[in-house]
Amino acid sequence: MSEALPTAWHRLDALLARLRPHRRALALAVDALVVVVAWQATYLFRLGFERWFAVRADYDPWVLAGVVLAYGAAFVALRVPQGLWRFVGFGEVQRLALACLLAGVVAGTVVRALGLVQIPRAVLALHPVVSLMGLVLVRMGYRMLYEHLRGRITGSEREIRRAIVLGAGGAARRLLAGIHRQGWVVLGLLDDDPAKQGASIAGVPVLGTLEAVRDAGVRGAATHVIVALPTATPAQRRRALALAADSGLPVVTVPGEDELRTGRGRLERLREIEPDDLLGRAPVVLDEAGVGALVRGRTVLVTGAGGSIGSELCRQVAALEPARLVLVELSEYNLYAIDEEVAARWPALQRVSLVGDVKDARRMRALMLAWRPAVVFHAAAYKHVPLMEHHNALAALRNNTLGTQVTAQAAAEAGAEAFVLISTDKAVNPTNVMGATKRAAEMVVSALAAQHPATRFVAVRFGNVLGSSGSVIPKFKEQIARGGPVTVTHPEIIRYFMTIPEAARLVLQAAAIGGSGQVMVLDMGEPVKIADLARQLIRLAGHTPEEIRIEYTGLRPGEKLYEELLADADDTLATAVPRLRVARLAARAVDDPAMRALGQLLALADAAQDAEDAAVRASLHAAVPEYRPAGDAPR
Repeated sequence: MSEALPTAWHRLDALLARLRPHRRALALAVDALVVVVAWQATYLFRLGFERWFAVRADYDPWVLAGVVLAYGAAFVALRVPQGLWRFVGFGEVQRLALACLLAGVVAGTVVRALGLVQIPRAVLALHPVVSLMGLVLVRMGYRMLYEHLRGRITGSEREIRRAIVLGAGGAARRLLAGIHRQGWVVLGLLDDDPAKQGASIAGVPVLGTLEAVRDAGVRGAATHVIVALPTATPAQRRRALALAADSGLPVVTVPGEDELRTGRGRLERLREIEPDDLLGRAPVVLDEAGVGALVRGRTVLVTGAGGSIGSELCRQVAALEPARLVLVELSEYNLYAIDEEVAARWPALQRVSLVGDVKDARRMRALMLAWRPAVVFHAAAYKHVPLMEHHNALAALRNNTLGTQVTAQAAAEAGAEAFVLISTDKAVNPTNVMGATKRAAEMVVSALAAQHPATRFVAVRFGNVLGSSGSVIPKFKEQIARGGPVTVTHPEIIRYFMTIPEAARLVLQAAAIGGSGQVMVLDMGEPVKIADLARQLIRLAGHTPEEIRIEYTGLRPGEKLYEELLADADDTLATAVPRLRVARLAARAVDDPAMRALGQLLALADAAQDAEDAAVRASLHAAVPEYRPAGDAPR
């Protein structure tokens, strides 16, 4: 690919940017030069070309030096060097006029008081006016140059974006080939490779190692930091992002390797930092052959198809070439959005988009029998913990538990080979209604596995999904854009995290290898402290904790300081897929009181149209003995 070298305008802006850290000293020096030129111009105006040198006093150079010092002192006192020439306006002209008047009066008074009569009074009187004209013209000329420069580089009136790029490999070279056409000026590259130090790529110098981004002298007039390390390991990428955040500048990145491979991003198309970038963990690697055999050439049905996880499942399933994709969603708009996306990206795929409520047994049975899916992914759920805790307990029970029972039963009756329930870490030792209803849903799946041996019933349990609707990342970004504060419930609250694509891969893999009645869990590594995540997002947006503060609001109803992926009585078994494990749950007999209570719970959910939250909680506790509302549970 041919490299698009930066134009002369880009080089000029890069030169000006390198000078900008010394802006105040340079501005004072240029102003002093203007004062000197104005002194000569005033003599020329007063005495004419033939006499302007001949009749000067011997001490004129010393007087001029004193005049320059007087002007310099007036400029410093009135903070003239701090002014930005590219934004010069009437206010700056007023300040210059005051400085020239002050310096002119002081200089003239001192000259006359010392009896230096060979300095013409007209020169002393006119010099401040000529100096003011020169100072204003220089600033106006710079502003005109800058605006022309901005127009030639950005093609519009928006400010020029100057970047320091972390990475000087092939990705950086390809980035430089196109980024100049998008209104960017790259001031320098940083890379840890010793062989690249002092080198130049497409006319842009390598200024040091990645650590150098912390140095204000290296950053110069940069307005952004670009992370161009798409093939770096998660640990390397996490370190680069941490260093970039320390710069105090907004951080953007090139698409990751996975995005480039799948065509979801182009290298020269910069984007903001996304949840995937923050996780810093190698993604789940699929058993492509096993998952492909499960899906390819078959009918796959997804409930909750318009949600965060459901829509990503639809994308990943569609890429595996099923014979037909059936999308079931209660929200008309969400169904429309995912249907349009699938149609645009996989036009040859036969898809069926159905508005359906997973609690409606007649509807679910009819559509399952009509389309006979081989695999059903059950992603429909209410998941917002505080919202479900008050006045919505029955709704959560009906949607999360009864909806699972209705959909799973209909899938089994229609001959589905596999039914996969998407569960949550909040189902472990639940302290809230949402978690208890999801644990009850897991129990439903386990019970149905014994009743319908021809269908594999699998549950998948994972932690919080970065970037999903209602998750902390979009909320924090919105709060930062508004200027803060960023709200965190508790300074010590921690969560396990995964990305939306990673969650969808886990669900697909569980469908391929999970045994009937099993709950699959992901070894999610170390949990993340939410307050640290908020601080990192603030820094990556180019703000300081003083500019965007964090406000602690207290734990919300039903919320725990930490979540668990396994109950105390459970353990896990390894699988052939690294970091994907089978939860070996504590066994329950058919005549276990909890199992009998589960049947009563489903009867309540099916029959009741209105029930008090307390009654629902009591029924949940009978069916899920480990459920203890947050007020009763230790935190």
